[in-house]
Amino acid sequence: MNPVPRILVMGAGSLGGIVAATLTEIGSAVTAVSTNPAIRAAVDQAGYRVIDEGEERVIRGWVSPAPEGKYDLCVLATQPPQVEDAARTALPHLAPDAQVVVLQNGLCEERVAAIVGGERVIGAIVAWGASMPEPGKYERTAAGGFQVGRLAPLAEDPDLRRVAELLEAIGPVTVTQNLRGARWSKLALNCAVSSLGTIAGETLGPLVRVRRYRRLALELMTEAVAVAQAEGVRLEKVSGTLDLAWIALTDADRKAQISAALTAKHALLLAVGLRYRRMRSSMLAAIERGRIPAIDFLNGEVVSRGKLHSIATPCNDRVVAAVWAIAKGEQKSSRDALDKVCTGD
Repeated sequence: MNPVPRILVMGAGSLGGIVAATLTEIGSAVTAVSTNPAIRAAVDQAGYRVIDEGEERVIRGWVSPAPEGKYDLCVLATQPPQVEDAARTALPHLAPDAQVVVLQNGLCEERVAAIVGGERVIGAIVAWGASMPEPGKYERTAAGGFQVGRLAPLAEDPDLRRVAELLEAIGPVTVTQNLRGARWSKLALNCAVSSLGTIAGETLGPLVRVRRYRRLALELMTEAVAVAQAEGVRLEKVSGTLDLAWIALTDADRKAQISAALTAKHALLLAVGLRYRRMRSSMLAAIERGRIPAIDFLNGEVVSRGKLHSIATPCNDRVVAAVWAIAKGEQKSSRDALDKVCTGD
């Protein structure tokens, strides 16, 4: 990869906008691409407006409707349902040794590898939050950085190191030799966090204060952990602290009304939720914009792979059904809808 790469950012929503703006700010040659004309017009007119820790700054830049020329690095920052189309669009514009960074939640590296080649793909697990309150305006809603790695780690990987250096401008970066384990752990967490916010239509903070919603989150993560273990995945800690294998409910936890172990799991989940309390589900934002939600890439992935291993996933089943009902206009996001998922009604 070129030491001073030309960078293509596919997607200029909440994450893509901040990535493109920050890399532009440090002097990189960045082309951001969006199919949304309102985003393109807003950035072209006023630049990227980035709010971080209450302070707003403006980074001059532009957003294109399509890539042009050749690029040394591509960052895929669309929603998961659009990631394969984004990879196909980018492919003709990649230099022979170009690397492709996958930011999407879920298990998208394998999908992208099938299009651009596995040797190009770098997974980047996002541990921070952002929103786009209006086109061209981006707000960091949670601090954090990235965990980067490959599905097949290399003994020497200068391209991975260069990508890590670039992403450091956005947040701290750690390198993992177990990308699948890290991805599955983040998937398990997203199965809870994203679904609660989407179905209730709220930010995470108020929801994690409610014990029955925390219990639903624990059940969702427990099912995801069971499927991951059946897949032969060795789970990694999320952000170096959240051990999904430990937080998964045991038979004793399910039988107990209250216990030291169960209380500790609720407390840890509450702490994580409050850290991301201002985070608003990107799935909910997608539904509000009339776009396909990423539910089949999150809870749906657990459901479909669970069936392959004959593992029941009733809580994730209910979440998938509820999110699709909201997306189709059959019900509205509300706590009543989330309560029905909790009870199975």
